[in-house]
Amino acid sequence: MESPVTASTDLDALTDFFDRYGAALTSGDVPAIASCYALPGLVVADTYSFSFTSPAAVALSFVGAAADYQERALVAAHAQIEDVQPVSALLAEVAVRWEFLDSQGRAVPGERYRYLLRATDHGPAICTVIRTA
Repeated sequence: MESPVTASTDLDALTDFFDRYGAALTSGDVPAIASCYALPGLVVADTYSFSFTSPAAVALSFVGAAADYQERALVAAHAQIEDVQPVSALLAEVAVRWEFLDSQGRAVPGERYRYLLRATDHGPAICTVIRTA
């Protein structure tokens, strides 16, 4: 029997997912951040990579990022979806440029990332994050 779950390439569904993820990031809600990840998960950057195999490990890895967002007074995050590519029946690669808003209402440029998302019964889940130029 085939699974009714398929990789989402629907921009509204992906926007909703990244809105929830961005709200969790800027509010420092590490359990909510962790709930956005498939396990095991992987983060890749130019000079480091790390993986996590439990929600607690995801939460722990984002404690520093949450503190950084608070220190910079970032109160909102918006994911500008630049590209969506289906990879398989359950996987999609999504290119995102993050834009932030600080507590004074000023726009703060963010970074670009590529996310490998897996479709689950509960919606998209991040498998891999790659920081891009």
